[in-house]
Amino acid sequence: MEWKLERTARRRIRTEEEMLWEDVMRVLAKDMKQKRGQGSPKVFDAVNTTYSNFKSNFAKRLSAEVPAASSPITTRWRQSQTRDVAAHSFGEEHSTADLTEIVLRLTPEKETLIPGSYKEPLKTPSKGIFETNNSALHFCKAPHALDRSWKENASKGQKCLNQLFLTQKVAQQVNGKMQLCEQPQCIWKGCSDGVKDEYFYIQRFSDTNYSILQPEVIIHLTGLRNDYYLNILDWNFQNLVAIALGSSVHIWNGESHNDIENIDLSLTCNYISSVSWIEEGNFLAVGTSEGEVQLWDVVAKKRLRNMLGHLSVVGALSWNHYILSSGSRLGHVYHHDVRVAQHRVGTLHHKQAVCALKWSPSGRLLSSGCSDGLLTIWPHDPGVTAQGCPLKVIPQSTAVKAVDWCPWQSGVLAVGGGMKDGHLHILDINTGQSIQTPSTNSQICSLVWLPKTKEVATGQGSPRNDVTVWACPALARSGGFFGHRGRVLHLALSPDQTKVFSAAADGTACVWNCR
Repeated sequence: MEWKLERTARRRIRTEEEMLWEDVMRVLAKDMKQKRGQGSPKVFDAVNTTYSNFKSNFAKRLSAEVPAASSPITTRWRQSQTRDVAAHSFGEEHSTADLTEIVLRLTPEKETLIPGSYKEPLKTPSKGIFETNNSALHFCKAPHALDRSWKENASKGQKCLNQLFLTQKVAQQVNGKMQLCEQPQCIWKGCSDGVKDEYFYIQRFSDTNYSILQPEVIIHLTGLRNDYYLNILDWNFQNLVAIALGSSVHIWNGESHNDIENIDLSLTCNYISSVSWIEEGNFLAVGTSEGEVQLWDVVAKKRLRNMLGHLSVVGALSWNHYILSSGSRLGHVYHHDVRVAQHRVGTLHHKQAVCALKWSPSGRLLSSGCSDGLLTIWPHDPGVTAQGCPLKVIPQSTAVKAVDWCPWQSGVLAVGGGMKDGHLHILDINTGQSIQTPSTNSQICSLVWLPKTKEVATGQGSPRNDVTVWACPALARSGGFFGHRGRVLHLALSPDQTKVFSAAADGTACVWNCR
């Protein structure tokens, strides 16, 4: 009698699951029918797809780790973005949301994700390359990812349904490290693969002749993120370089060339997205992928404050005395007075991600660059609200990330054009017009003014991945730093204004003498 009751219960559970499966098929059939009306050549085959095939393949896909390409606007709140991706994949957002709700009910309880309620657990460091796997909705295009039964259905025109839903995986982290290149004993993989010390050089040239110099230091970096939208390098007046490698910040002594300190945040954040030294003292501001803005005393090796408020990646930081401005991927700029308990004293708002923040040397103007191509100039008003009006908005053709104020001429701002632009724009803020616009024929990822020589240096992407030096005011090419095999993402100037620290996507960093 008991086995009959058990069998009846199993049948009842199976019947409920099959009813849910029929709901899935109806939704997909409806979506594919609408896509056919928009020009899609094939319709989803809901009849030939068995429930057993779906359940087995769906379980396999849930346990598989499929890395997804990183996005410049990825935040810790990925569930809402997943719905946006689904809307583009299926054509209608409401039908995708219904389908997601049905499939979440079919998922085992321990892996069920409720959109909007997911909280990312604490991370643990592990060996290997830093990876971030995001949940996504897409059709399978790799034949090797399909089993035999699914290939048979795919031959009839069915899409790979079991790859439509991927659970979010916690990022695997590795604490980065810095290692001086000691040729020929260097054991870094890049050197063993042929990137030798003599490959790096500085070239100074004029109209008729030029000279070639060697960089002072070559450093191998592990964990440097190849992300155009981050600002993870800064050099302070105490000759300390801060560079974020994965979920840790390394403090490097510019005089002794030693890695002297390591701030490890692997237990609280996915990765560090921005760093900035205060103008006075050894206090370092750190922005994280989790939206935190932390203040560290490097000498005492102590975190002083953790200023919350942002809900996404903090990609830009800039100091104006004791006012710290932070910009996030959601478009918010917060002004923090680090001396008071209620630290947030002002708010600015952009429509898209904030890529760059830079206070002018006088502290009277704040420039902010946005991913929508708008360069905005704000007045010095830390208590401003989100409804505050900017002084000027200057449209650019690409995202505004590489920005720096001229240190010897007020009202002049250098802006590097992105991949679709490739020009160095020297802007007069008073008129909003470009004074000079030389072309680099590549993406400008970073730039810095060189006051000693009255020049400006720009870090480029492909095809040359070099640093070009431009003489002012004519902006003629006066030299360059060569040797990086990846785009030069970050540049920093030494406190004596005679050296440049360059960090590239290939995992190399160099210190150049720019005199």
